[in-house]
Amino acid sequence: MKNVLVTGGSRGIGAECVRMFSERGYRVFFIYKNSEEKAKKLSDETGALAFCGDISSFDDISKIYGEIKKHGGADIIVNNAGISQIKVFQDITEEDWDRMFDVNIKGMYVVTHFFVDDMIRLKKGRIINISSMWGETGASCEVHYSASKAAVIGFTKALAKELAPSGITVNCVSPGIIDTDMNSELTDAEKKEFIEEIPMCRMGTAAETAEAVFYLASEAAGYVTGAVLPVNGGTVI
Repeated sequence: MKNVLVTGGSRGIGAECVRMFSERGYRVFFIYKNSEEKAKKLSDETGALAFCGDISSFDDISKIYGEIKKHGGADIIVNNAGISQIKVFQDITEEDWDRMFDVNIKGMYVVTHFFVDDMIRLKKGRIINISSMWGETGASCEVHYSASKAAVIGFTKALAKELAPSGITVNCVSPGIIDTDMNSELTDAEKKEFIEEIPMCRMGTAAETAEAVFYLASEAAGYVTGAVLPVNGGTVI
């Protein structure tokens, strides 16, 4: 049985990844920070083990790594945790900027940093990072979010080259407009405007994104690394 670690696993795309891997016979661990009630419900539903912690904290992830190591470590890492914020560039504060990069970039670095040594030693592993279409195109009024998600892509491509000789693949899923809590702040008019730009004429689902993650984690993707897999309904990038 393979072990999977999902960050930001209590809701949205992360929760769908937890469900999907659990249903398909994987042992799943997930990290959450604030959504304790949702995390407990998901853990009860799937049997996945939940850990509360700040992914950008070395102390928190060191402790979580130690606990997961007792179960054999992680064969697959899904760096899903992320935040977004809509703000005009001039209104982005230093705190906004630092928080965005702490969660979306530093957290991915810290989690991977702790678990990758075991993968290198075993000469196998899968790392899947969640970026965004806006990391490829940029989004007005989301400069800090777009920049952080572009950094996810750079991180993925560079680490893929570094770890390929060790038999480890590193890939990235780049969702478009997905119907999750992250986009719940959009008004109906804003959603309609976005959908008009999508060739498939609808928002994507968290489950469709999780399927892309599952493919990259599977044996079928053994020769795929450094890739950015779009899940965006045909939106031109």
